Amino acid sequence: MKFETLTIHLSNGTHESHGAVVQPITLSTTFEHGNEAGMLYSRANNPNRHSLEQVLAAMEKGEDAAAFSSGNAAGTAVYQALAPGSHIVAPDDMYHGLHNSMVQLFAGIHEVTFVDMSDIEAVKNAIRPNTALFWVESPSNPLLKITDIRQISALAKAQGAILACDSTFATPVFQNPIELGADLVMHSSTKYFGGHSDILGGALVTAKKDAFWEKIRNVQRIGGAVPSPTDCYYLTRSIRTLAYRMKGHASNAKALAEFLVSHEQVEKVYYPGLASHPNHAVAAKQMHGFGGMVSFTVKGGAAAADLLVSKLRFFANATSLGGVESLIERRAAVEGPNTTTPENLLRVSVGLEHIDDLIEDMNQALG
Repeated sequence: MKFETLTIHLSNGTHESHGAVVQPITLSTTFEHGNEAGMLYSRANNPNRHSLEQVLAAMEKGEDAAAFSSGNAAGTAVYQALAPGSHIVAPDDMYHGLHNSMVQLFAGIHEVTFVDMSDIEAVKNAIRPNTALFWVESPSNPLLKITDIRQISALAKAQGAILACDSTFATPVFQNPIELGADLVMHSSTKYFGGHSDILGGALVTAKKDAFWEKIRNVQRIGGAVPSPTDCYYLTRSIRTLAYRMKGHASNAKALAEFLVSHEQVEKVYYPGLASHPNHAVAAKQMHGFGGMVSFTVKGGAAAADLLVSKLRFFANATSLGGVESLIERRAAVEGPNTTTPENLLRVSVGLEHIDDLIEDMNQALG
């Protein structure tokens, strides 16, 4: 099946004897022993979660998938599955929630070195004898750096380490890290998979059902940070339109980025689809499209950036991304005092409004 077809048909676990075209929501927390599907207890499995995990694995071309209650829960499950004392090489520009998980929840348990993952020499220099995990985020949040996943995969294999890629910004519509050599792919399904800013979730997909994957599955089953049947149902419903939504997000983002580049009040635009992006060639090689996220810096510092946001009509000043509505935020203000993000940087989740309205709104706000 092609991508658009599998998102519709593999996400919909209907029961033939019912004749329903759309799967029901199964709210039961427990199941009779000896049932045909092997269900036991909803923390371990559920028909709606089975449908979700089936389509997640197929989209990312992996052997299996595990759904979690949030993106942070998914990423943290990988760190939990590592042996104590493991060393992690991670991006210097990454989602601050998972950064905080590494440095706060696992302080004294694992060691972490943060480097520019787009600089292969810096990554090589960060490797230690106990390096067990390379964590990649491409495109990164919020500077949209691009990491050459194939290059990092070669380093990981030589080290005998695991390569995990947070591909939330790209989605499997535009990037398949497993095909590029990743062992694990992570998504915050709150974002583009949900697509409407109303579902919290996370996901991991594995290239192989190996011993490390079984550890992650144990974290999921025993730890219990799983999505509800209702959340799983609505995620599978939204995934059916993912391919078409992402094409709209990417088209609008490219047009907005090109407009921002030409505006005199804008210092710099971060979008991998621009030829001026330092990693554009890598992005073009490993992605099928450049996504719906754009970041840019405004002349005049943080105050000018805040003023711009206050003037916008069609961009909500809010955290998160991936919804049909456009969102914008001054990212450093959200990340807090230890942020390395420029104070005047605005991160935009470009929605599915008409691009003419978005550009007109941005133009009037920029003055």
